[in-house]
Order: sequence, then C-alpha cells, then structure tokens
Amino acid sequence: MENLKNNEKSVEMVKKSDQVYASAGQIRYFDICLDSAKGAILKDMDGNEYIDLLATASAMNVGHSHPKVLAAMKEQMERLLHYTPAYFYNPKVEELARKLIESTPGDFEKRVIFGNSGSDSNDAMMKFSRAYTGKQTIVSFTGSYHGSTYGSMTLSAVSLNMRRKMTPLVTGVEYVPFPNTYDRREDESEEEFVNRYWKYFEDALNTYLPVYEIAGVIIEPIQGDGGFWKAPQAYMDRLYQFTRENNIVFAVDEVNQGLGRSGKMWSIEHFNIEPDILTTAKSLASGMPLSAIVGRKEIMDSLEAPAHLFTTAGNPVCCAAALASFDVIEEENLIEKSRKDGEYVRERFEKMQEKYPIIGDVRIYGLNGGIELVKDQKTKEADSESASKLITYLKDNGVLMITVKGNILRFQPPLVITRDQIDKALDTIENGLSELENGNLKLDDDKKIGW
Repeated sequence: MENLKNNEKSVEMVKKSDQVYASAGQIRYFDICLDSAKGAILKDMDGNEYIDLLATASAMNVGHSHPKVLAAMKEQMERLLHYTPAYFYNPKVEELARKLIESTPGDFEKRVIFGNSGSDSNDAMMKFSRAYTGKQTIVSFTGSYHGSTYGSMTLSAVSLNMRRKMTPLVTGVEYVPFPNTYDRREDESEEEFVNRYWKYFEDALNTYLPVYEIAGVIIEPIQGDGGFWKAPQAYMDRLYQFTRENNIVFAVDEVNQGLGRSGKMWSIEHFNIEPDILTTAKSLASGMPLSAIVGRKEIMDSLEAPAHLFTTAGNPVCCAAALASFDVIEEENLIEKSRKDGEYVRERFEKMQEKYPIIGDVRIYGLNGGIELVKDQKTKEADSESASKLITYLKDNGVLMITVKGNILRFQPPLVITRDQIDKALDTIENGLSELENGNLKLDDDKKIGW
C-alpha cells in the first residue's frame, strides 16, 4: 500500500467530534475517521485503506462485515429487533446459551447469563463468587484489565487513569503479582521463576489476605492490555489447585483472548484447566453489544433475579450475530488458522528481533500478542517514544496498529486476514524498524499517543 497523505475529511470530522465527545471515552492515537471495513481491510473517509492489526480491540475475530454475520442479523432484524429476555423467552437466546455451554471447557452442568459488555460480565464474576461461597474477598492480578464499570475497573490494575478521581472503588478486592515472564532473571530456571511468583502469593496469604475470606480468584490466563503475558503452566496448576482446596471460585476472563484468538477456542484451554466460571464478549457477536458468563449450575443458581439482568442484554439480533460468528469460526477453521498463522508471525518477529535490538521480547499466541520495544535488551527499559514513532509510520503506510503500556506493539488482526495481508503488514513493520534505526522517524512534539 502506498504512503497515505490525504486525510482532510478525517481531520475535519475529528474536530467536530472533539466538540461533542467526552475525552474520557477515547484513547487518542491518530486522526482517522473510519468509513467502512471488509475482512481485514479498513477504509477511512478520505478513501485511504489500512490493514487492520487491531480487529477493533479483538472484537472482530471473524473479520469486518462478514456476509454470514450480516445475513443472520438482517434476518433476525426483520423478525424481532428486541424484547428483553428479562421477562420473556426467545429462541436465539436459548440457542446461543446452548452453544456456549457446549463450547466452553468443563464436563459439568452449566448455566449462562447475558449482558452488554465484557465489563458487566466481569462484574458478574464478583457477584456469583460472593453469593456462592458466602465469602467476600476477590483476588485479581497486577496488569489485569477487566473493564470500566465500577466493579470491573476495581478488578483491573493496569492504568492509573482507571482510578484517578474515582475512588473509593468496590471494596473487598485484593491484588497479587501476575507471573510476568519478561521479569524472569537471566540465571533463573522456569521452576525458580514460578516458585518466586508463588512466594509472592503466599506472602499475601500470610500478611493481608486471609484464605478463609477469599470468594474467588479472577484471572486472564493470557493478559491482554497488560502486555500479552501467558502465565506459566506450573503457576496456573498451583493456582487452580489452591482454589480446589479452599472452596474458592476459579474464574477466567476470556473477553479479549477467547473465540480462537490464541489458537484455541478459549485461552484457558492452553492449560487443560476447567474453570468454574468464564466470561466472554467483544468478538462473541462480532462487535455487537453482547456479553456472557458461563458457569457451573450451582454457582449460577446462587443468585435470584434481578441480581444480574439488563433490559437490552440477550438482544436477539446480537445473539443471531453470535451464532453466525460461531459458525464462521468452525466452517472457516479459524482456530487452526490462528494457530498456524501465529507460528508464522512469531518466526517473522523473532527474525526481526535478531536484526533490531530495539525488540526486547516477542510474545505471540495464535494471531495475538505483544512485541516489546526497549531502549536496551539487558535493562529492558521501555521505549515508548520509538513505539509511537513506529506505529505512526505504519499508519502513514497503510497499516493500523496501536500500543499497550506505551511501548508494546499490539498484534491482533482479524483471524480471517490473508497470508498476503500478513506479509504486507510485517514487511511494513520491518521497513519501519529500519527507518527507526536510521533515525528517520519523527513525532510532533506536542502529540501524545496512546495511554
């Protein structure tokens, strides 16, 4: 794709938007106003095209405007746009609930409840854990991102902007360090690393976290916005066993990493662990507002209505989109495609890492991961300025990519992206790294990019 220059219509629309849209609702990257999208290609108001490496925050796993999803939505819209399942029944709601029960890990009786976003589904994990166990404390992890409602942002520990001026948050939530493998010491074996991080957890239990008060442990098996860290198997095994021994709900957040993103249907499947409850949203209905929590029947039966219901939850159009999205994942073999393409992408980035010392770490799991940009590979000091320069170069050359934590490139394209599109995007990234190394990339001094 050729270098993009004209963006007059987008810039004008951004000016108009800034007059009416509150800044708290948008992380600023680029002055791009998107007009249409198909598959893994985005088009802005000025006609510029971009290869999408974000999939609108992993909410378009089956690609933009998939014809099967659009057809299912259109058919349902012509029958019934919405009537809340909080009062009456709908076949699409029942059908999707069965699909979720069948597709999630766990050979036990389950129940499903719907919401509107990943945030409210993660609120539900707190509700059901407390109701079922009769205990109050919820354990979350540093680096976690679970959402923006008061409950889910209390569970999160990834950005001060999710806390400033908004405390007090929900009480009874405690945090322990996530086993961030980039923190593994040079002379440290994986076993020693896991022992060190488990000791952090034990220290919490011995000082400020009474085990008999813990209702639930909530974890992203692969953290998303926190930096794309996959927890070591041994750590997850210990954590799961700890919950089994102490009547604690083991809950996993699959909002970002589920539905084929990591090369498995659910990221927890990498660990051969059956969670008590699991949440999903984002790509569940191809970006339409729908979330779900799937859990053991006895846990989900611990609350009565209206403990967790919403007027617009379980919208039949959204449920139709979700069912069609499941069909696309299965029919187009997107889980296996994600796994194979992910291996190819990881190899390409690892070759770049050998050539460009600014790449400190490559973490790819399926079509999904983070590429750490650093000032020095030994000190691992983050290089957010260079990351901003690089993604700006990519935007100007037809590839849309953002960062998390300032210095980590976020790689999450739609799973339908073609190998040719992957190669074009990776070639552009490599060209950008070369330009960066040669000192040819600049930033506007007054422009802050990302969060």
